[in-house]
Amino acid sequence: MADQKTTSAMLYINGVSVSFDGFRALNNLSFSVEPGEMRAIIGPNGAGKTTMMDGVTGKTRPDTGEVVFDGGVHDLTSLDETQIAELGIGRKFQKPTVFDMHTVDDNLRLALKADRRTRGTLFWKDSSEERDRLDIILKTIRLTPSRAAVAGSLSHGQKQWLEIGMLLAQEPKLMLIDEPVAGMTDAETKQTADLLREINRDRTIVVVEHDMTFVRDLGVRVICLHEGSVLAEGTIDQVSENERVVEVYLGR
Repeated sequence: MADQKTTSAMLYINGVSVSFDGFRALNNLSFSVEPGEMRAIIGPNGAGKTTMMDGVTGKTRPDTGEVVFDGGVHDLTSLDETQIAELGIGRKFQKPTVFDMHTVDDNLRLALKADRRTRGTLFWKDSSEERDRLDIILKTIRLTPSRAAVAGSLSHGQKQWLEIGMLLAQEPKLMLIDEPVAGMTDAETKQTADLLREINRDRTIVVVEHDMTFVRDLGVRVICLHEGSVLAEGTIDQVSENERVVEVYLGR
């Protein structure tokens, strides 16, 4: 436990470095995300965005530095992936992994069930409380009309929403979302920004994204990573006018 750490942050990353075979994927990375905040992370390929998420979720252990969660209570570097997930950190990968043969409803039920199982409940019943939660999630992810459809029949964008819903079903405190709008139509991209802003009322969110129009639409604080550390931080306008950001990322 890192309870001696005094921070109000939901996620506090301080001086984190990670090397693979001599390549430094993260280089003294430091930033924090406050409870209830949504933060966007941008940067060129190889900037360390995925390694950063791996470090938070326990997939990769930092060589040096601190990764602290939930107001300084939990030192994530001492926990494994399952323990970290159970604390309330959920991650959505870039490629949707939904159960194509199951309905939208059943995909969400499975996510709810998995959530229940980690709390030690062997017998799970479709209570009215569960149904209410499903209804709210379906409404949030804009899939109420498609609840009985098999997930395999959904558009790429709808599958991304379903997976965000499956993450929501697990009631995470912090959601890490990797390139949610890659391959989406303009209309779906806009709806995804609305959807994440809605979720952000109750949850802290970190979004990794390349689509600058989408990032602008989110209207949140932005961090640009480069070579494993923070190159710039601020509003989208401040970051996109930064000469170094233009040089290493936007100018390409």
